[in-house]
Amino acid sequence: MAPNDRYEADVRDTDVTPRETESSAGKATPAEVAAYLKSQQDKDLLRFITCGSVDDGKSTLIGRLLYDCQLLFEDQLAQLDADSSKFGTTGEEPDMALLVDGLQAEREQGITIDVAYRFFTTDKRKFVVADTPGHEQYTRNMATGASHSELAVLLVDARHGVLTQTRRHSYIVSLLGIRQVVLAVNKMDLVDWDEATFERIAADYRTFAHQVGIEQVTCIPVSALKGDNISRRSQSMAWFKGPSLLEQLETVQLASDPSARAFRLPVQWVNRPNLDFRGYAGTVQGGQVRVGDDVAVLPSGKTSKVERIVTMDGDLAVASDGQAVTLTLAHEIDISRGDVIAPAQDRPTVTDQVHAHLIWMDEREMLPGRSYLIQLGTAFVGGQINRIKHTVNVNTLEETAASHLELNDVAVCDVAFDRPVPFDPYAENPATGAFIVIDRMTNATVGAGMIDYALRRATNVHWHDTKVDKAARALVKAQRPCVLWFTGLSGAGKSVVSDLVEQRLSAMGKHTMMLDGDNVRHGLNRDLGFTDEDRVENIRRVAEVSRLMTEAGLITLVSFISPFRSERRMAREMLPEGEFLEVFVDAPLAVCEQRDPKGLYKKARAGEIPNFTGIGSSYERPEAPELHLRSDQASAEELAQQVIGLLEARGML
Repeated sequence: MAPNDRYEADVRDTDVTPRETESSAGKATPAEVAAYLKSQQDKDLLRFITCGSVDDGKSTLIGRLLYDCQLLFEDQLAQLDADSSKFGTTGEEPDMALLVDGLQAEREQGITIDVAYRFFTTDKRKFVVADTPGHEQYTRNMATGASHSELAVLLVDARHGVLTQTRRHSYIVSLLGIRQVVLAVNKMDLVDWDEATFERIAADYRTFAHQVGIEQVTCIPVSALKGDNISRRSQSMAWFKGPSLLEQLETVQLASDPSARAFRLPVQWVNRPNLDFRGYAGTVQGGQVRVGDDVAVLPSGKTSKVERIVTMDGDLAVASDGQAVTLTLAHEIDISRGDVIAPAQDRPTVTDQVHAHLIWMDEREMLPGRSYLIQLGTAFVGGQINRIKHTVNVNTLEETAASHLELNDVAVCDVAFDRPVPFDPYAENPATGAFIVIDRMTNATVGAGMIDYALRRATNVHWHDTKVDKAARALVKAQRPCVLWFTGLSGAGKSVVSDLVEQRLSAMGKHTMMLDGDNVRHGLNRDLGFTDEDRVENIRRVAEVSRLMTEAGLITLVSFISPFRSERRMAREMLPEGEFLEVFVDAPLAVCEQRDPKGLYKKARAGEIPNFTGIGSSYERPEAPELHLRSDQASAEELAQQVIGLLEARGML
């Protein structure tokens, strides 16, 4: 083994790094091992992130820390030499970044793409560091690393100073509640160790940090490549009297104790191994809980007492922040994944609409009103961003109006959930105040949000319980209500087929309502244009109206292009299973253009109608419609009869 006396460890495997302790016989005694392990357990743990613009030297800095702290084996050092000759960018010097950049693409391009977590320890403290990418394309990965950190080491290239991505990362760090930043002005060797350059960059950054609410900034001039002011003081910068980076990390005061927050247990799993045991498993997110405590279950508001705190190692009298436990309660309460157990006298807020900051992380733009899946704690709910109040220019902090969000935009928004959920403001408890936005079609994480507060109007609107319900209205009409959603390109034949279907249903004595795209735009949606944002809102409104029509017991026919799968899915999910029937009226684009009953394609080809579906805007074909009609292969009458057949087969008539 190399002269280093500590092992490098992955944070997922252990948070203890054993040291070789030699007795007089050359082997560690059991007492020495026990004493060493005890000393490691007593150390506090600092989680920090390295961030900043691309090529500022984040991975090199972490590699230098690991190297200087003697946390590498001989085979790792040998591999570093081999990799440096193949992938390195530092000439004859070992490329320390390769100790952290593990992906093949990272090594080939010399950049960081994914978040790399490393554990290391010194005599004074244990550390988990998240090395995050600097490219704008991977800002989402940087936000992920920052969400688990207490301090940020922000790197700046001394040659370039504070850049847009430096400000963006600082703003995100501030949003995520990090109030301590170490500004490492790197590559000082490339500016001849110039003190004036360092002071100028430090002053520039301090001004911006104050504007975004970062309370404590420590500025340190470093050279990650040479090792200056990383773990040892720099002889080349004798003018700097402050600490080295490692000294600052070892002595910085940690954030307030999470145990001082109110107790929260987001339920992750209902543990039911047999008929005699029902427990509610999760990780304590703040505060403490004791046997006998009065608790409430949110959002239901039901109350009970804690009977037992169960773990794999036996029952506990008290559980604290970060512990994974199973609680049993004195009363039988309907509890499921996503519910939150909290003190009866200190409950989280329950609402279905919130005001939040949102970081958009997807190349596909965010459109208000579009339906997404939202994860808040352990709860998964449907939701949408109802309104973008403004976006924030990360360079000037200017607030700008916006109709949609693009990759890396930071915005203040109103967010609506499809049911009430419990939460705390992010500033009070990040674990219960943060959420992620998931695309329903791809399951990709496309946004991350921090809740500021509940919208007051969300707490004083309640459903009115009526005596005559949908079933009673449908019974009078001798039919089952449903929505026939006709979708397809302009000119495919949606309106013609749906009109014929309604005529036949009317002749059969059935009660119907037709919602046609053009007709609705004369009234309900007359204020909407044809941008993607307006198209989403157009379908949202129509979906809401069609749902109300089914409540009236009607068979509702909706004839809209509705080009986006996500909005058609949103409309489907508003209705009970089996009440939404998607009818895809399909015809080749050339056939639709040849028909062109309104002359729209001709105008679109001439540039007179921007964003026209099929020409300037895409149409997303249905993947599994209840009925697929080929209007270029059958007459409208034959297609209408197929729809009637579908209704009969489903028992709607």
